[in-house]
Amino acid sequence: MLNPIFQLSTLLDLLLSVVLGGFIGFERKLRYKEAGIRTHTIVSFGAALMMIVSKYAFGDEADTARVAAQIVAGVGFLGAGIIVYKRNEVHGLTTAAGVWATAGVGMACGGELYIVAVGATALLILVQCIYNSKIRIFHSKKYYSVKIVFLQSVDENLQIKKLFEIERFNHLVIERTESRVVYKATLNTDKEFSSTTLNEIIERHPFILSIERCDND
Repeated sequence: MLNPIFQLSTLLDLLLSVVLGGFIGFERKLRYKEAGIRTHTIVSFGAALMMIVSKYAFGDEADTARVAAQIVAGVGFLGAGIIVYKRNEVHGLTTAAGVWATAGVGMACGGELYIVAVGATALLILVQCIYNSKIRIFHSKKYYSVKIVFLQSVDENLQIKKLFEIERFNHLVIERTESRVVYKATLNTDKEFSSTTLNEIIERHPFILSIERCDND
């Protein structure tokens, strides 16, 4: 049995893991992300606790590296629950990666790598802040989905492509009757059109029958 005083000293490792996990989670909370202070704190605390138990509870013959590997895999499953696919985009991937990295911080606390744990926390928060800044190079384009119905007689399809600055339609359905040809198309554009702008486009182009924003599909 380990010395009770030594066991009490390991609580300082757990306390450090709670503080560092809380700092990481606070940054995520400020950005209204899926996982906040509680999630990151518990992940960091749990990883540190399992590291301490693996180091001291099973004697010298135990392979502590095996427990560390299982922590990494287990937190990976937790992160998978944060990731969702919505509006043609993947959401929560960065937060899930942050939770996974937070487990590494907790493991460093449990492994008594205090400088590594504090430094990794500072770097993680710094990187998140930089990548979430307004610097354009760190942001990918956001695309908006639009459904449009228009009459096709000469080159109206080319006019639509020029109007929305696209090269092709994502989905196109052609309906032919005796008197007209109707195109029903879906397109993605990186330009955000307000409802007022879309109404003006319809008024200026009589061959357009309807335009519908469908970002929530």
